[in-house]
Amino acid sequence: MTVRPFVMWPDKRLRMPCAPVDQITDNVRAIWADMVAAMDAMPGQGVGLAAPQIGEMIQLAVVDVTDDRSRRILLANPEILSAGSEMGSYTEASPCLPGVQAEIMRPTTVAVRFLNADGVIERRDFAGLEARSVQHQIDHLAGRMYFDNLGRVKRDMLLRRARKKR
Repeated sequence: MTVRPFVMWPDKRLRMPCAPVDQITDNVRAIWADMVAAMDAMPGQGVGLAAPQIGEMIQLAVVDVTDDRSRRILLANPEILSAGSEMGSYTEASPCLPGVQAEIMRPTTVAVRFLNADGVIERRDFAGLEARSVQHQIDHLAGRMYFDNLGRVKRDMLLRRARKKR
């Protein structure tokens, strides 16, 4: 397990859709392990990470919203099947764009299909912070950042603040 450096905005890889994972291999497991190490090393204890954030352009994500890191979820090729109608606002940020954050509206529940660590297709319902983190990671895998969910004016203000902090 290696704590890899984060890919920093505006690196073009953060805007590229990732390739699907064909099968769970030792290489995939090693990338997941590196992602978990990077997530755990994030300031303020991050709750998820997508592979492109450490420079791997494949559809892998990790999520763990627990304080004791007891509920690690490893996802390959995650896909939202349905989203609840209730929306919630929550502060989101990314280690790829440090020093800024924004309130983002997302569905509070989602049903997701993914390839799990055993190589089995799984369907799982997520709620609350887990649902939010899974959606955030799926955005990364599609080449989107959390601030893409903001209106143009708020997004431009956030990016200006981030440039000033660098």
